[in-house]
Amino acid sequence: MRDVAIIGVGVTKFGENWNDSFRSIEIEAGMKAIADANLYGSEIDGLFIGNMSAGRFINQKHIDALIADYSGMATRNVPATRVEAGGASGGVAFGQAVMAVASGLHNTVLVGGAEKMTDQDDSSINNAMDATADAEWEAGMGLTLASLYAMIARRVIYEGIATREEIASVAVNSHFHGALNPAAQFKKAVPLETVLKSSPVAEPLGMFDCAPVSDGAAAVVLCPLDEAKKHTDSYVKVASFAQGSDTLALFQRDSITSFGATVTAARKAYEWAGIRASDISVAEIHDDYSIAGILALQDLGLYKKGEAGKAFLNGETRIGEGKVAVNTSGGLKARGYPIGASGVAQIVEIAEQMRGRADKRQVKDPKYGLAQSVGGTGSAVTVSILEAV
Repeated sequence: MRDVAIIGVGVTKFGENWNDSFRSIEIEAGMKAIADANLYGSEIDGLFIGNMSAGRFINQKHIDALIADYSGMATRNVPATRVEAGGASGGVAFGQAVMAVASGLHNTVLVGGAEKMTDQDDSSINNAMDATADAEWEAGMGLTLASLYAMIARRVIYEGIATREEIASVAVNSHFHGALNPAAQFKKAVPLETVLKSSPVAEPLGMFDCAPVSDGAAAVVLCPLDEAKKHTDSYVKVASFAQGSDTLALFQRDSITSFGATVTAARKAYEWAGIRASDISVAEIHDDYSIAGILALQDLGLYKKGEAGKAFLNGETRIGEGKVAVNTSGGLKARGYPIGASGVAQIVEIAEQMRGRADKRQVKDPKYGLAQSVGGTGSAVTVSILEAV
């Protein structure tokens, strides 16, 4: 197996991009990544696209062919693959591309993720999101994705793992960093009181505990590590990638205060990279709901159970304040959550941190960075570790 490098990244602004189409934002992100890698499009020999629900959001299926066509790669018959795994779609697409390059199946690959959501009404968007849980035994019975995460939050509070204030502080952390990110959907810090007093969504979670509806795209270019210097002096090693799965329905699990798929994927990722959780300097975690941030830090081994909430509340997860900076991009909560793009956007942020190009969000001298992407209520999880070179 060959070592793999990221040699180029690209991302669009996340938010309500009314004047942009799905195809235009994905092409924009892809072109930025290719230019950043100092490549021509003709040098790309594989495409992997993360997308959750274009068939429902924009009435367009066959996304792989669409992007191959409008990127000009279809005329060269470049193979393109669309990947769907709920909120982890972009993360899984990245993993598939890493394996394709590592195995020698492809040499230079473009990984993209995109979602165009704001053209739909709230009911249609929520129905698509709820379908990432068990459509028959959860969504079909009236359970929403928000209510499932609210159940997790209530259980976490009941077991004394985190307080309501600590859960809310996950959103505060993301907005603090989002205010530093010019590409974020929300570029304004918010106090804890704003999160706690926001309008209710599913008890105990309020509006500010939930990631927004967003449009956006992100892309990265991969190649073998030993070829990276041919293209650029600014590249990042993919130290490891791992993926885990769990039951689709939340009620089928022994515990709902930990995502077993994250625990398993993290353990494998650390082993493959030959490091420990304590070696991570910066992490992008999946905070579609604030409670997910608490679970993520604990399941990833970055904090012990019962300590993650305190770390968020005390500001230890902010740049320069603790052992690991969390969601320096603003996370899903502040940067925005175009579902298929989120996993790839996390990789973009960690790669920029490893390259020292994160501007006001830059973590000092990071060696290893981690990205965790989640589908549904932890039914699919990816953990990627990048290493500065």
